[in-house]
Amino acid sequence: MHTLSLHAIPNIPEIKPGDDLAAILGDVIEAAGLSLQDGDVLTSAHKIFSKAEGRIVRLADVTPSEDAQRYAQELNKDPRKVEVILQQSSRVVRHFKRPTQNEGTMICEHKLGFISANAAVDESNSGADEILILLPEDPDASAARMQKALSARFNARIGFAITDTFGRPWRLGQVNVAVGLAGVPATIKEQGNEDAHGRLLSVTEPAFADEIAAASGLVISKAGQTPVVLFRGLNWSFEESSAQDLIRSKKEDMFR
Repeated sequence: MHTLSLHAIPNIPEIKPGDDLAAILGDVIEAAGLSLQDGDVLTSAHKIFSKAEGRIVRLADVTPSEDAQRYAQELNKDPRKVEVILQQSSRVVRHFKRPTQNEGTMICEHKLGFISANAAVDESNSGADEILILLPEDPDASAARMQKALSARFNARIGFAITDTFGRPWRLGQVNVAVGLAGVPATIKEQGNEDAHGRLLSVTEPAFADEIAAASGLVISKAGQTPVVLFRGLNWSFEESSAQDLIRSKKEDMFR
């Protein structure tokens, strides 16, 4: 019987710009009485990386553009926050405000290619009022540095995924998805394999990294301050990967 375990790593301190995040995570893993083994995968909410890398914006430092002011008026949003969203976006896909909403929503294509609400610009767990947190500049590179550092410290070949919480266009609620990857396959290509009844699989390609990211949400919470999760028992093979591999190409996007 296949066994999978998930451990939310406790006692991660408040992260500040310039912190040595790899040293901090290594220390808290050891302090929890844990180690890392070949085949382990760690996931982390992006915010501790964003904070360590200084991806923080103070609204007091933002001057909204005319476009930001226009969206802000339509959506009842702070024009300074809208300006930051626009700066992080390559385009605004949709914007709307329902009568029941106090503040409207902007669905944006981030410069990294991800499509999400507000270009992943967020205020939760920022540590102070009127502070916004952005995605890391290069989440794949951030994941790769962490994967390399922790693999060396624990003498184990591990995978690492950085996550964020996205909504889904046709389903309610949010799930964690992978926005940065190191070692972990983005998808598992089942094309050419057979199902349990011998039927040839032609399109099946599970989003392995997103499945792991979503599962991490089962053991962490916004208020729990446990952004890092250790997975043990996953069946995977190490490969050079990128969260960009999860983004559907424009020519295959039938809704664009």
